[in-house]
Amino acid sequence: MGLTLTQPAVAAKTNAIKAVETVFGQIVLTGRIVTMDALLTQRQVAQTIVEAGGDDVMIVKENQPQLKADIALVFTLPPVGDRQERTRTVDVGHGRIETRHLTTSEALVGYSEWPGLAQVFEVGRHVITQKTAKERVEVVYGVTSLSPERATPNRLLELVRGHWGIENKSHWVRDVTFDEDRSQVRCGNIPHIMAALRNTAIGLLRWAGHTNIAAACRRLAAQPAQALALIGIEFEN
Repeated sequence: MGLTLTQPAVAAKTNAIKAVETVFGQIVLTGRIVTMDALLTQRQVAQTIVEAGGDDVMIVKENQPQLKADIALVFTLPPVGDRQERTRTVDVGHGRIETRHLTTSEALVGYSEWPGLAQVFEVGRHVITQKTAKERVEVVYGVTSLSPERATPNRLLELVRGHWGIENKSHWVRDVTFDEDRSQVRCGNIPHIMAALRNTAIGLLRWAGHTNIAAACRRLAAQPAQALALIGIEFEN
């Protein structure tokens, strides 16, 4: 939906790994599927999610070298008897042809001590720029607590791709439409407060049915009465 549900400040000289535990204490995890960037692919994060009755889909990169190596080996040299399931999609648009494939395996279940691990997967992307014929190939690995019965390769690919909606509907809007990175606000709690106000504005606009946040901001700037109505204030000129 593109809504920000909660927002902790990340202290200086630390990162989001510690702050995410604060987030988990403020939202419902039971029955939810949590996707995240590779930075948060941590044992404690996975443990917290599965103990709370939720599920995770995590991308595995260099910050988990042993796990990444184990998964890569599964797909490079499949173990005897490992039944790997696959899916493939092709999208044409925006001057590109993008082919994606996702392969799953249960080979590490019972071998890896990763909390809640039910499947590992490999995602491949092959992108061709039609105008230049330039090609780009990328392969990433992941883990999930979702069993094959609950998440087929098609479903896992949807979840992995859906995670980019967070980037497109939240981070990109804040960085580009609200120009957040060039904000000169630096002191005390003011950066946290301004971020909360931006998130609130984006959430209100999405809740009101706007999909183009930049266009909505321009329109409402010229019609303040409609903007005030989003927060329940009736204004007559």
